[in-house]
Amino acid sequence: MGLIARAAESAGIATVSIVGLREIAERVRPPRTVHLKWPFGHPLGEPGNAAQQLSVIHYALEKLYTAEEPGLIFEPDWRWRRERYALPEGWDF
Repeated sequence: MGLIARAAESAGIATVSIVGLREIAERVRPPRTVHLKWPFGHPLGEPGNAAQQLSVIHYALEKLYTAEEPGLIFEPDWRWRRERYALPEGWDF
């Protein structure tokens, strides 16, 4: 995914990657990365947990917009199944 992100960035398309293994992001060096220490195969969170999943998407999009230099790896301090997530303001289902 990181290699695709770098190719898209070189074409002028901003990207942000969500990864579960920081070591891979450090090697591949995507332009912007959100690293979550969650179980493999669940990059956006628990199945059926819309608030958690939308929180991840909102956080990633915020970093896409606000990151000031390439190659940054962001790590929100969220814990799997131990946080309470609220839908971002205006995102109602």
